[in-house]
Amino acid sequence: MANQKYGASMFYMLLLFFTWGFLTELDGALIPYLKGLFELDDFEAQLVQFAFFIAFFCVSLPSSWLLNRIGYHKGIIIGLLIMAIGSWLFYPAAAIVSYPLFLAAIFVLASGVTLLQVAANPYVARLGEPDKASSRLNLAQGFNSISKVIAPLAGSYFILRGLAGLSPDEQAKAVQFPYLVLGGLLFILAIIFKFLKLPEVVQTSEVSGKDEGSILKQPHLMKGAVAIFLYVGAEVTIASFLVIFLSRNIFPDLPEFQEYIVGLANEKDQIARFTEIGARYLPFYWGGLMIGRLSGSYILRFISSQKLLTVVSLICIGLILIFSVSDGYLAMWTLISTGLFLSVMWSNIFTLAIADLGPLTSRGSGLLVTAIVGGAIIPPLQGLISISSFGRHNSFLITIICFIYIAWYGWKGYKH
Repeated sequence: MANQKYGASMFYMLLLFFTWGFLTELDGALIPYLKGLFELDDFEAQLVQFAFFIAFFCVSLPSSWLLNRIGYHKGIIIGLLIMAIGSWLFYPAAAIVSYPLFLAAIFVLASGVTLLQVAANPYVARLGEPDKASSRLNLAQGFNSISKVIAPLAGSYFILRGLAGLSPDEQAKAVQFPYLVLGGLLFILAIIFKFLKLPEVVQTSEVSGKDEGSILKQPHLMKGAVAIFLYVGAEVTIASFLVIFLSRNIFPDLPEFQEYIVGLANEKDQIARFTEIGARYLPFYWGGLMIGRLSGSYILRFISSQKLLTVVSLICIGLILIFSVSDGYLAMWTLISTGLFLSVMWSNIFTLAIADLGPLTSRGSGLLVTAIVGGAIIPPLQGLISISSFGRHNSFLITIICFIYIAWYGWKGYKH
């Protein structure tokens, strides 16, 4: 009976991971869309990611406090409602064509995602046998990645398609209907979760002697938070700049892509068309994450979390080094392939970091989700490097610093 109860609950949690993954990855279409709409440079365009991921810094610990008082189930419902409100705010932002209001809508949407992250990750980790927690998180993250494969295609079709030649007011309206629909679906999902019978997973003391104020005294947790910060920063910065890099550094130099801009004499319209095409390649990056995470659940039967984390980090370092000295298709596919190997980093870092926290698990989860703010810091930093003399291509080298630390965490840093 317990297995059936947990199995049904796991299904609903997979649906939840899919939902917020879809909303999160629509940023992959929003960044080039807003970059063209407001004629932003690389740094200004990355303020989209700053607005999204700064919410994790601002909302994670309050979310942890809230969950301790109302429970995971009610927290999930509130998170979905906040996401719905954020989605609906896109309508007025597009109506008055205001970049600050777009950023505000993104922040509200991300605040709801943050609450879901704080609730769902430890919930899934504790929803069954402890020794299979990393495997369950890999499975959940795999479903999260499935949505990230679909989202760029949806963004390319519903947001980026046909923007070439339109006025700014006409371009702005491209996001109104999609986000109205998404807000409605999130509201319906919140109602569905209201009537679900989810088991409340309680915090049990796994380690004696840990008082409520000792969270900052857990070295493996603190080092894990740094690893999460750098991992999210690396994953997001590659995804954020991929379409921009393809549309401005790769496609214009490849003869086979010239047919897409026939009849478009204006450079801005050409970039808009290349951006639409580039968004179709982003699913390959997220597809790598999907394959890696789904297969990671199986691979972890034969290799420990820490060893797998070290190996994939070293592979990512090698791929970025190859990318840095290449161009054309080799540069494109080398960069895209990093998704396959960084795919399992989140779940392995997370489970290693919250291991043996006992009653501090909820607060530890809140700290780790706070560290997702790396997605707000590293992409704009890469944007500054991109518009400097180093250039857009070399700016990706910043991710090597991230992967070096993560490799160390899997080698030694995870130890208590």
